[in-house]
Amino acid sequence: MSAFWTDPDFDDHEVVHFVHDEKRGLTAIIALHSTHLGPAAGGTRFWHYAEPAAAMRDALRLSRGMSYKNAMAGLPMGGGKAVILANPERKKTPEMLAAFGDAVDALGGKYVTAEDVGITVADMVAVNQRTDYVSGLPVAEGEAGGNPGPFTALGIYLGIKAAVQHKLGRDSVEGVHVAMQGVGSVGGGVARLLAKDGAKLTLADIDTDGAQALGQELGADVVAPDAIMSLGCDVFSPNALGAILNDEGIARLDCAIVAGGANNQLAGPGNGAALAERGILYAPDYVINAGGIISVTMEYLCRRDSAPCDINEVRKRIAQIPERLTKIWQDSEASGSSPDQVADAMAQKLIGRG
Repeated sequence: MSAFWTDPDFDDHEVVHFVHDEKRGLTAIIALHSTHLGPAAGGTRFWHYAEPAAAMRDALRLSRGMSYKNAMAGLPMGGGKAVILANPERKKTPEMLAAFGDAVDALGGKYVTAEDVGITVADMVAVNQRTDYVSGLPVAEGEAGGNPGPFTALGIYLGIKAAVQHKLGRDSVEGVHVAMQGVGSVGGGVARLLAKDGAKLTLADIDTDGAQALGQELGADVVAPDAIMSLGCDVFSPNALGAILNDEGIARLDCAIVAGGANNQLAGPGNGAALAERGILYAPDYVINAGGIISVTMEYLCRRDSAPCDINEVRKRIAQIPERLTKIWQDSEASGSSPDQVADAMAQKLIGRG
């Protein structure tokens, strides 16, 4: 049995906190990658893992991604992530959420949590009853915070437009064919924004009924989940779970651009370079999908400081995502390094590890 700190995804993490509260039904991992810029911020994922090692791998990779995401977004926060190991039925209880809130609180502010896959705003309200170190809570109209999904979608939409301009030389996505893998709260939001601009959309999701309903709403085509990656298109937009861009997945792609909101899209080292070798422009995931963390971080900081939180400030910060992506692509072309390598080097320098 190998130790997690010998795993390739362990990257000098400051804290890896294992929580087991049998009485209240909680098993969780809280991983803090870096607090160089401030408290480690990142959402909580509620997921059933067939193998416990997969949960640890997720926690390690996602927390490192949050360090990079928060640094590249210019936020005064470090990077962390929590994973709650769900049973096969994915059943949550008030006692489980209370135990998780206690575990977050025990870290004394080193970690600030929020929503992620499998966790809702209502769940964060329940966790907030046990700890103040929570963001993504309901807010008044016109204030930053709440559900991060629409803000994440906005940043991805702007990032796709920037990629289309950079790679295809087009100032509009009208008529641009975008293949959307995953059309839940984030992917669906991206699809609606693109549809308003006249993009041609093809959708796929494991929730086939949801995909069909959105397809009818937007006048988009719908294909089976296993067909979307090999579909001929201008932009492939992954907005489901990560690690899909492995050797096999990259070989299947028939697109000019990969730009979407899924975390940790690259399965391992070298996959970003493989995309570049094929002439496919890649938008580093933790740069393009930073809209949600920008929103909930602004909410948390405003609440902590008892200050009003203007939603326009959040939108202003999200509007900077295309500029960051363009800088990465320009540096990539100038240096010969792939966009993910350029972005990683920038982020590592920002968190004091360059």
